[in-house]
Amino acid sequence: MKTMRLIGVLGLATTCLGGAAASADSEDPAVKAEGKHHAKGEAKVNINEASKADLMKLEGVSAGMAQKIIAYREAHGPFKRAHDLEKVDGVGKVVLEKNPGRISFK
Repeated sequence: MKTMRLIGVLGLATTCLGGAAASADSEDPAVKAEGKHHAKGEAKVNINEASKADLMKLEGVSAGMAQKIIAYREAHGPFKRAHDLEKVDGVGKVVLEKNPGRISFK
């Protein structure tokens, strides 16, 4: 009985230590950045030419928001700067803050 309890405790300790090692790895900035690459991608998005699917690659841009960006672009012409996205209803500073350096507007 004591042997089984000891095996259980050692198994739990091994699991906990393994989890701590994985958590320590996730504190590495390179690992954190790599995780972000997989979520939405890091390619620049030209907001004046991007399709709905391309706009949705930006962090915080849903299908509905992408459609609003396209509608605004068609009604008012091309964006002159990234911050012009704030003129689109529902797009705020949060989208700009979540996508530094990813929004282009050629």
